[in-house]
Amino acid sequence: QVQLVESGGGLVQPGGSLRLSCSASGIIARFYEMGWYRQAPGKQRELVAIINSSSNTNYADSVKGQFTISRDNAKNTMYLQMNSLKPEDTAVYYCYIRVAYSYWGQGTQVTVSS
Repeated sequence: QVQLVESGGGLVQPGGSLRLSCSASGIIARFYEMGWYRQAPGKQRELVAIINSSSNTNYADSVKGQFTISRDNAKNTMYLQMNSLKPEDTAVYYCYIRVAYSYWGQGTQVTVSS
């Protein structure tokens, strides 16, 4: 049974940093594409970043140069390092892994506010 568990969200002031983690179980994650989406209140879910099995990455224009996606295959875990956070980054962040279809984590809340 594939499970993804996110952690690392929380409340941070503008300009601060957070690192989200997505720990996979029931699957050898390094063979598959993984990524992060986010959903802000009243908005559609949007793609944030993707990392494939070769660790090639792709980012939404809104987070390029600000967020970094990475994976630690030994820990079966993916990360999202978020720097220079802005209030508009406030959202629930979801990780996924794409096999024949996508499995999703439960989401972790990120709130950027002073």
